Amino acid sequence: MPIRALIVDDDLSTCEMIQAILLSADMEATFLTRSADASEILQKQRFDAIFLDVKMPPPDGMELARQVRLGGYNRSTPVIMITGVEDPAVLHRAFKAGANFVLFKPIHKQRLLNLIRVAHGAIDREKRRFQRVPVRRNVRLQCGNESVEGETIDVCLSGALVQASRALPVGSAVQIRLDAWPGREPIVADGRVARIVGDNRIGIYLDRISTAESLRLQEFLLPLILATPDPAALPVQS
Repeated sequence: MPIRALIVDDDLSTCEMIQAILLSADMEATFLTRSADASEILQKQRFDAIFLDVKMPPPDGMELARQVRLGGYNRSTPVIMITGVEDPAVLHRAFKAGANFVLFKPIHKQRLLNLIRVAHGAIDREKRRFQRVPVRRNVRLQCGNESVEGETIDVCLSGALVQASRALPVGSAVQIRLDAWPGREPIVADGRVARIVGDNRIGIYLDRISTAESLRLQEFLLPLILATPDPAALPVQS
């Protein structure tokens, strides 16, 4: 499955140049020249890498990076900040806002490809975080005083699609208890209802999970991920 990137820069020539370089390396690349359009797209679509120009009409790259890191599908996606200013203060602000890497203008093809290679490990980890595995396990969703029983349809490291006994409103805060293994304590995490799919199918996005529970979730999922023959065929639905 190719790496999918989003480029946000108000300079069309820069967008087209980065896009052409990424396409030449068998990646997928979409660009926006209006940063105001990026906020909504970044909340609704997942990308494997995000390129943000530092200096744009509001919201600028710094603000978009902060929005990305607040949560949602791209909260851990590698962010590459684009700037023509080699100023330590700008670099400090970029990294503080959530950037992983900085790409300086003018754009050089080999420098960009080298940066992508360096970022590849982070990109792979993020792709795996969202890789869904079809697996049936009992779950209990606790929403305030209401308890809803269900069964997972698929699970990933950031959430689950659950066939529930009844639907819960989108946006509801829930605690999910996943019976991953017979005879062992369930995996527990806090999340929210991201969407309703079909008949009482609830997409749960994990907002908060402790380190210990995250490690247990990885213990459960990683062998299943590695055994999945065609991850590209698995849809992202929560």
